[in-house]
Amino acid sequence: MRLQLKRVYASPADTDGIRILVDRLWPRGLSKAEASIDFWAKEAAPSNELRRWYQHEQEKWPEFQRKYVAELQGNPGPVQALIAKIGHGNATLLFSSKEASLNNAAVLKDYLETLL
Repeated sequence: MRLQLKRVYASPADTDGIRILVDRLWPRGLSKAEASIDFWAKEAAPSNELRRWYQHEQEKWPEFQRKYVAELQGNPGPVQALIAKIGHGNATLLFSSKEASLNNAAVLKDYLETLL
């Protein structure tokens, strides 16, 4: 199994495997057909409160990571559903943020890799 990250606005590729949107909100300006999403893991995304607090402010990144992992650990159902959906194949975690590395998808990928 291989997990990768990709911005949801990037074109789908044959190597993506299952394409999973890991944002709480649907990406702006993107139709469901254009997105080519196989599964929307909305419940595994950061809470609205955490998302609003973080606002992709780089100085908040370490605390955001801690808080988001605590949310994931406190509500394991969505993570287990995500793991079941991925199975043993390849998966691409899709995010809409312009921030390529300091985003919830990166935290979720690291968290999933510790579980798998």
